[in-house]
Amino acid sequence: MPDPDTPDTPESTGRVRTLADLAKIAGVSTGTVSRALAGNSLVNTKTRAKIEAIAREHGFRPNQMASKLRRQKTGVIGVAIPLGHDVRQQISDTFFITLLGYLADELTEKGYDLMLRRVIPDQDEDWLDRFIGSGMVDGVIVIGQSDQYERIEDVADGYLPMVVWGNHQEGQRHCVVGTDNRLGGKLAAERLIASGAKALAFLGDTQPIEFAARYAGAKEVADKMGVAIRALPTHLSPEKTGEEIAEHLQEIEGKVDGIFAATDTIAVTCLKELRERGVDVPGQLKVIGFDDLPISSQTAPPLTTVRQDIAAGAKGLVDLLLRRLAGEDTESLVLPPRLMLRETA
Repeated sequence: MPDPDTPDTPESTGRVRTLADLAKIAGVSTGTVSRALAGNSLVNTKTRAKIEAIAREHGFRPNQMASKLRRQKTGVIGVAIPLGHDVRQQISDTFFITLLGYLADELTEKGYDLMLRRVIPDQDEDWLDRFIGSGMVDGVIVIGQSDQYERIEDVADGYLPMVVWGNHQEGQRHCVVGTDNRLGGKLAAERLIASGAKALAFLGDTQPIEFAARYAGAKEVADKMGVAIRALPTHLSPEKTGEEIAEHLQEIEGKVDGIFAATDTIAVTCLKELRERGVDVPGQLKVIGFDDLPISSQTAPPLTTVRQDIAAGAKGLVDLLLRRLAGEDTESLVLPPRLMLRETA
């Protein structure tokens, strides 16, 4: 008699109803199973044979309706936001809302609907394979590489209609649209130093690829100019950002006179905290953000920031995706950053 406290598994019940069930028995990802059963040559011969044998043993047949859907056009583009590096960040973040607005406009103009998914990769490691294999979307736009670079690279090997908003690196296989983040970091550091800053701090998480590139660019300039720079990890989740910035400002008081924030959101929170502490910006402390979101020109004082052209980025994402849907293997699009001089630096 089965133990009522033991959860049913494909192995224990002998029932294999889905690709996920088959993947658990085979010890591979759902995406690998899907590609193997489709005869995709990207799955090595030994693994494909193993999966096919297990499928035959359990009498498994891929859902014919799902297969039919995958061959047809749905008129829907999937947009996924993976939050592997900061799971408490919200889609209501001003950057996401701004980019999503432009994307929705572009897709609607092209006759497509948008399906949005906020993804926590730690809770669903096959998130991208399942989204692509769902039969519900014609193509996928991923907003941000987060800590999912290798997962995106793996999927790009066998799936053409996918474009990613993120940072481009030489040799990468997935198609990216994004700003030259390293150059943007250089522009920020150059401005801070030119305006008199002698010691810099970078507020942001240096693990995500885009932020790492921004910090690397700033550090390259600071090192060249003989100016000290330190990175202070700062999350983008609303309940943590303010608290962390307050702690950072306490730590660097009197030691740093220039701050480069990884995003405008961080920079705006920083300005609010500095105002409450009675710190004069830019007299005592100079601040530069990154993004040039609408709020950046409305702060007190108005925020100097590095602009990435989000509207052009959204247009590029959609244009490249439509070309890839038509079978074209497109190159990535790297947009030039621009320093927006206002009053904080």
